[in-house]
Amino acid sequence: MNYNELINNFITDIIDNDIAQDKNKKIITRFPPEPNGYLHIGHAKSICLNYGIALKYNGKCNLRFDDTNPLKENVEFVNSIINDVQWLGFNTENNILYASDYFDQMFNYALELIKKEKAFVDDQDSETIRLSRGTLKNPGINSPYRDRTVDENLELFNNMKNGVYNDGEKVLRAKIDMSSNNINLRDPVIYRILHSTHHRTGNKWCIYPMYDWAHGLEDSIEDISHSICTLEFEDHRPLYDWFLKQLNIHHPQQIEFARLNLEYTVMSKRHLKVLVDNKLVDGWSDPRMPTISGLKRRGYPANAIKNFIYSLGVAKNEGIASIEHLEHFARKELNKTSLRAMAVLNPIKLIIDNYDENESELLDASNNPEDDGAGKRKINFSKELYIERNDFMESPSKKFFRLAVGREVRLMNAYYITCTHVIKNQKNEITEIHCTYDPKTKGGWSKDGRKVKGTIHWVSANKSINATINVYDKLFNTINPYNCKKNETFINNLNKESFTKIKNARLELSLSNASKNQSYQFLRTGYFILDTQSSKENLIFNQTVGLRDSWSNKNHEPH
Repeated sequence: MNYNELINNFITDIIDNDIAQDKNKKIITRFPPEPNGYLHIGHAKSICLNYGIALKYNGKCNLRFDDTNPLKENVEFVNSIINDVQWLGFNTENNILYASDYFDQMFNYALELIKKEKAFVDDQDSETIRLSRGTLKNPGINSPYRDRTVDENLELFNNMKNGVYNDGEKVLRAKIDMSSNNINLRDPVIYRILHSTHHRTGNKWCIYPMYDWAHGLEDSIEDISHSICTLEFEDHRPLYDWFLKQLNIHHPQQIEFARLNLEYTVMSKRHLKVLVDNKLVDGWSDPRMPTISGLKRRGYPANAIKNFIYSLGVAKNEGIASIEHLEHFARKELNKTSLRAMAVLNPIKLIIDNYDENESELLDASNNPEDDGAGKRKINFSKELYIERNDFMESPSKKFFRLAVGREVRLMNAYYITCTHVIKNQKNEITEIHCTYDPKTKGGWSKDGRKVKGTIHWVSANKSINATINVYDKLFNTINPYNCKKNETFINNLNKESFTKIKNARLELSLSNASKNQSYQFLRTGYFILDTQSSKENLIFNQTVGLRDSWSNKNHEPH
């Protein structure tokens, strides 16, 4: 992937101008997730942008964990984030950092702010502070503790650090301007008391920095050149700048861009956690989830996700991307890399009456017509086969070109067959389809030049394997799940038919050795990958996407 070509946007224009003016000796970016959940595809955009810019300018990108809230963070989330970034193809070696590494330095910076009379300890509770900050129309009200002396504030703040007070009993606030038009500048809280064990520092600390305080300090300490954030932090930039100016330390440039929104899902770790905690999905890695681990489990290639993200570009205006657009890039990648195989998801038995029941043969089939190096495989052929139930119609319509009584079709990679009759049970349901085959059409071609309109796939009845197939649909029924009826939440828009489990599908024998790192195209059906819970004794495949590409059709892109 050529990042110099893919990354070209208003942010790189700013960086180019900074380089021309010799503002930065080295371009250093960062991806700073909070380890309070699994990453989703929106985070993938930030990952690709920050790491991509670092690659473009031969710089560096730090993976920095914003671990400032011990109540919500844990090692599981840390490990999942590292794995996701690495799976996307970005090198994290020697560039994994933690906000908690800087707790001592942040504390000392807070002491400096107090000494400059730019911070004070407030005894008010969180609700009182919230109400006192005013509204967009009305200014805030100064805290009655705002004019405490430097010495008093230093003593109280050190007492906070030493565990003298209970949670919520006191906070440290910046002293800025309670009448500012920007509410974020109305004496924001920069430290709160939390008596909780931290996943890295243990019980060393009982005070923890707020994000707005920690964010800029972390960037400064790491010599970040460009702090690239999503648009919701634009109103926070004046506060970012104010802290760094007051401390007179390295001042990175914060630049905001529009976050990635995706149809038919929610892009919030907090709301995804609601789905997980209420067991509405199969954990953070459920294949219906927009998490990177969910997309990986479903079979989306990392390159497909990256190419999808780069195709969207980087802008200042919010938009919403279509699921079909993402699926398009998945198909493009999977078509090149997937091994071909035949699988019958809803099997019905087909018997070739003029084929010797004691005979069987191995036929050649291509593993991937897009890749000559993929070679060929052997598929088992016998008297009794399975075909898809919907590949047969007793009373076919004019546009139905598959198998029917008296009609000849091609068995993929095998022979021409002609249906002679069917057998039904007492419920008038077809249980067997009987055919004859033309032995002169081996390979699926006739020397006499006759043509058939239909080609169907199949597997041998006695030399095939059983498997469970998971088929997924959109997680929500509406493009924007937050569009809810009165007294309802986004949960009410969950698609109850987003998951279908197909048992007793029949697959060709070669798939008994399927790899969990390999995608497969089930011919005429779609792209599939082994589920993480699959085993030799219980094969489970997840459908990634079907074969039809509605997005490319809409956009007239050949494929």
